[in-house]
Amino acid sequence: MLGRALREVTLDFMPRPAYSQGMAKKLVEIREATRSDAGGIARVHDEAWRATYQGIIPHLHLERMIVRRSPTWWARSLSRRRSRMLVLTFNGIVQGYTSFGAARNQRRSKTGEIFELYLAPTFQGLGLGKKLFIAARQALTRQGSRSLLVWALADNEGACDFYSRLGGRRCATSAETYGDVSLSRVAFYWESVDRPTR
Repeated sequence: MLGRALREVTLDFMPRPAYSQGMAKKLVEIREATRSDAGGIARVHDEAWRATYQGIIPHLHLERMIVRRSPTWWARSLSRRRSRMLVLTFNGIVQGYTSFGAARNQRRSKTGEIFELYLAPTFQGLGLGKKLFIAARQALTRQGSRSLLVWALADNEGACDFYSRLGGRRCATSAETYGDVSLSRVAFYWESVDRPTR
């Protein structure tokens, strides 16, 4: 039932300031995140990370990372504006988010990076992740980015398949350590950030 409702609704991308003006609020909306979204973002982060990383990231490290990103942490992060963030809402409730900005550790000054993109588990597999990706990519284009980079854990097969389907090319790997456990990360690269998504 939820999937049918989402397929029938017209999506609006309405960050602040709005991408399109004069539009009535729709059932599904993508907009700029505000401090008032901190609680919803923290909930989505908790649900998505537990569903995605249990069995990949060691349990104690995963719990610490989830607990650290409390609503207070997210409110502070949104206040600092070190990166931009969009939220996806369903019927006014936050069900997904993405953060992005200039690529970290990149010599190419015109490379943008999507740092995080997560949906609440109930809303995964409905095409909304692609909508969030496109919204972030469009915002990066307006900021002057010419290419795009995204990192994902290699064991997160869902994310790796997702970015591959969207046209990302595997271009680098690195190690990420959690205590005594070392996990591999994979970088996906889009040479042209404004190239149409598959």
